Amino acid sequence: MYGTQSKRDLALEFQAQIPFLRPSIHARRANITVKFQDLYGFMVEGNVDDVNVLNEVREKVREQGRVWWALEASKGANWYLQPQITSISEGIALKSSLKLSTLANALTLKKLIRKGIPPVLRPKVWFSLSGTAKKKSTVPESYYNDLTKAVEGKVTPATKQIDHDLPRTFPGHPWLDTPEGHAALRRVLVGYSFRDSDVGYCQGLNYVAALLLLVMKTEEDAFWMLAVLLENVLVNDCYTNNLSGCHVEQRVFKDLLAKQCPRIATHLEALEFDVSLVATEWFLCLFSKSLPSETTLRVWDVLFYEGAKVLFHVALAIFKMKEDELLLTHHVGDVINILQRTTHHLFDPDELLTVAFDKIGSMTTNTISKQRKKQEPAVMAELDQRLRRLNSLKTDN
Repeated sequence: MYGTQSKRDLALEFQAQIPFLRPSIHARRANITVKFQDLYGFMVEGNVDDVNVLNEVREKVREQGRVWWALEASKGANWYLQPQITSISEGIALKSSLKLSTLANALTLKKLIRKGIPPVLRPKVWFSLSGTAKKKSTVPESYYNDLTKAVEGKVTPATKQIDHDLPRTFPGHPWLDTPEGHAALRRVLVGYSFRDSDVGYCQGLNYVAALLLLVMKTEEDAFWMLAVLLENVLVNDCYTNNLSGCHVEQRVFKDLLAKQCPRIATHLEALEFDVSLVATEWFLCLFSKSLPSETTLRVWDVLFYEGAKVLFHVALAIFKMKEDELLLTHHVGDVINILQRTTHHLFDPDELLTVAFDKIGSMTTNTISKQRKKQEPAVMAELDQRLRRLNSLKTDN
C-alpha cells in the first residue's frame, strides 16, 4: 500500500525516479544547445537555461510527491475517490448534499491536480478519476485479451493506416520505436478500431496512445484510457472520418480567441492567418506532438479530471503568453514559427497552466457545449457541400 511507505523510502524513490539534469561544464560555459533525455525517454534539445528550468520543475514534482504521499498516509490510499468538483458553482451546488470534509477533499484535489500528479502515482490516479476503472468493470475481465485475439490477422483500411504510422510515431524513442513498442501500440490501436468502427483509426491517435502506453505501463490500461478519452472526455466525432467534431472545436476555439485575446485575433485576421493551421494538431494529438512530454502530461492530469475545456484553456494560454511577439509579426510563417518554438520549449508546465487558468477568463463545460451547438450546423453544411463537390468530380471523371 502506497500510504504505508516511510518518508525516507519515499524520498529515495522520488530521487531515483526524477533525476537532476547536469550539463557538462563546457555546455554551461558556452550556453550551447544540449541534448538530454526526459522522464519518459524522449530526447530533448535545449540550452542550459532550459535545463535549469527542468531541474526547478523536477524539484517541484518532488515537493508535490511528498504532499500526495502525506495525504495518502493520513486520508487513505484512495482518498480522492469522491464526487468531482470542477467549478465553484458545482461546489456550491454540492455543498448541501456533501459533508464539509468531502467538499474540502474535492477542492483540495482540484488544486493538487492542477499542480501536477506525481509520475509514480499518475497511472492509478488517472485510472480512477477519469472513470476508466468504472468503464473497465462493466465488461468481462478478459475483454481486452479476447478482443486482441479476435482481431489478430484481420486487415482493414484502419489496420493498413496504423501499420503505416507505427514507424512515424515518436521515431527514435528507446522503447516506442522498437519491435516490442510497435507491437504494443499496434494492438491498442487495432483493438480500439474494432471496438468503435465509427472512429476506426484516425491519425493523431497514434501519438495519444503511445504516450498513454508510456504512462500506464500496460497496454490494457492504455487501451482503456484511450477508450475513456474518446468515449467520455473528448467531444463526439473528433476522430471520425470527416473529423466533424474537430472542425467544430476549431470554430469554437477561433471564437474564444476573439473573446479572450481580441488584439491577437484581430491581428491574425489581418494577416489572414487561420488558427487551425496550428490548433488542429494541438487538439487531435492533445498537445503530445507539440509540448515536451512532461508538460503534456501535466495538461493531461487536468484534462482527465476537468474535461475537454482544458484543451481550450491551454491553447489560448499559448497565444496569450506570446501576445506581444505575435502582434509584431507581418507574415503567416512568422506566426507559425513563434508558436512552434514556444510550444517545443515550454518546459515549465506551471507557467503554462498559471496563464491557462488564472489569466484566461472562466470557461465552463456548459458554456463550451453551447458554443459547439452553435457551430455544428455551419460545420455540417460545409462538410456536406465538400462531399457533394467530391462526388460531382468523381461523376465527371
